[in-house]
Amino acid sequence: MAQCVVIADDLTGGNATGVQLRQSNFNAVSVLSLDGIKKGEKPECDCLIYPTDSRSVSPDEAYKRVKDACECLMGPEVKVYSKRIDSTLRGNIGAETDAMLDALGDDRVALVVPSFPSSGRTVVGGYLMVNGVLLHHTDIAIDPKCPVKISRVREILAGQTHRSIGEICCDDLMHGKHALAQIIKGHVASGQRIIVFDAITQEDLDLIADAVITSGLKVLAVDSGAFTGALARKALTPSHGKNNSRILVVVGSVHPTTAAQVRHLKLAQRTVSVTVNTAEFLFSKEHREREIERVVTEIINEHSKFPVSTVIGDGLDPDKRIDFNEAMRRLKLPLEGVSTIINSAFAEIAGRIFKGTPDFKGIYCCGGDITVAVCSRMKAQGITLMDEVLPLAAYGQIKGGLMDGCHIVTKGGSQGGPSALTECVNYLKKRLMV
Repeated sequence: MAQCVVIADDLTGGNATGVQLRQSNFNAVSVLSLDGIKKGEKPECDCLIYPTDSRSVSPDEAYKRVKDACECLMGPEVKVYSKRIDSTLRGNIGAETDAMLDALGDDRVALVVPSFPSSGRTVVGGYLMVNGVLLHHTDIAIDPKCPVKISRVREILAGQTHRSIGEICCDDLMHGKHALAQIIKGHVASGQRIIVFDAITQEDLDLIADAVITSGLKVLAVDSGAFTGALARKALTPSHGKNNSRILVVVGSVHPTTAAQVRHLKLAQRTVSVTVNTAEFLFSKEHREREIERVVTEIINEHSKFPVSTVIGDGLDPDKRIDFNEAMRRLKLPLEGVSTIINSAFAEIAGRIFKGTPDFKGIYCCGGDITVAVCSRMKAQGITLMDEVLPLAAYGQIKGGLMDGCHIVTKGGSQGGPSALTECVNYLKKRLMV
């Protein structure tokens, strides 16, 4: 039986939310008619999606369609309810939110989170932005069926619902899930059963979902799909088991472009992150072994907290970069010899992590030398190339050796814009459905 019910105002939007849920390893089914369900014929799935085709009808008709659908689909087995709305707030979002709240009738709170960061939809200061442009300055303002001439989310809702509306801004997201849970509960205690949220990144959506679970409140997700996906991922377990796959990011490059990409990743996603003291690799064999073991131990001990773990060389900080001339003189090695020691140490870290836990199913390697070293350490025969993630970033699966079948993305350290590393990691997450 479905653990999640999504009632959408149109089929394509409902399917888009279903894809978000599928990426989190849930079985999602769109149902075009309620006739079978009324007869007790519910499909076997984690998430059930039903479109009411109500975006362009009158508010009263939209209310009726959504309320009837919710009353038909609700049940004790459902843990997540979602009112899928248009990503640009077209349609009867207030009437349809009221309909689901009235149908559920259990003091549920509607959390309106229109942001869809990967599609350029963000809410800042209560205003919906589309690729950085205020909503009312986009073509949506002249949509022939459902024009939207206001960018303030609360104002749009206020014209469509009789319920009191609260707002939670970016400042409220800066103090963790426990503080945010108390803020949400404060709004509820004040009688506000619809709350609009600012959100800029996927991590903001994850934080809101974490706060919801921490609060213990019964909620209705009102969004265009991304928040429902985050909440379901946190609150539900797929019927065929939860995917605990993890991704390891290994970065040894010192290129300024890589530094910008690492900063972007850390802002966009919470990760288990360990910084490598690269100079230790060149000081002595004992120092090298101690540093390798430190990094490996920290990653293995903490990796279960988040889907992504990062091993980042400290050379991204200009003040901590290796003086290769000095190292070459001291070690009596050519430049290639010194580089080999460093690359081999990073590869040893990756190898021990993969041997230390079976959870890592994907790896991102920055730079050809690091990739070759990792594959050599794990006795891989090669990489079966399967896709281009973005220009000069390749996706494939490792063939043979101790990492046989591991998903891998490789990219040069100087390639791509600030978001390139984040895009590569997100690509791996979708492939692994984590």
